[in-house]
Amino acid sequence: MDSLQSLAVTLGFTDRLELLAAALGLANIVLLARRNIWNYPFAIAMVMIYADIFLRAKLYSDALLQIFFLIVNIYGWIVWARSKADSGAVVARALSARQRVSWGLSGAAGIALWGAAMARFTDAALPWWDASIAITSVVAQILLSRRYWENWLLWIAVDMVSIGVYAVKGLRATVLLYGIFLILSVWGYVGWRRSAKR
Repeated sequence: MDSLQSLAVTLGFTDRLELLAAALGLANIVLLARRNIWNYPFAIAMVMIYADIFLRAKLYSDALLQIFFLIVNIYGWIVWARSKADSGAVVARALSARQRVSWGLSGAAGIALWGAAMARFTDAALPWWDASIAITSVVAQILLSRRYWENWLLWIAVDMVSIGVYAVKGLRATVLLYGIFLILSVWGYVGWRRSAKR
């Protein structure tokens, strides 16, 4: 354990709470990819810790986003617990051109309104970038729950912006975590897009 802690310090990962949150996030994603119901306790613990981390970093939109993720994960845990295990993969579908425009405009309006509110009424560190991450994540999560493959394009954008924002704020373990999320999002995009074409 001491050598693991020494390696973390050497790599610049000094915040133990952030390391714990990142580890929980990785466990969550691995279990989620395997469709294991035990992903939910890891996700819930992760978002609760990240709410505190983002609040301390003055990334208020990201902190509030964790509340949304908390609710979604509790809901998902209940739904999965009530459902029988399905052996088949999720059937992906595509948004129509009209839906893409509608979701795009709604997301842009949400970013503009939320970013303006964060910039005007708080001392948020990066209000516009933070708002972009939060609002795009909400839209992506809704599209994911509705099985639209386009959700992965939004997650890719969220991951790329998040890496930059968290690097600026010195959240090194979180930058690494979102780098892994980016790879997984590309993998999800490829798989879901292929599934939607069948």
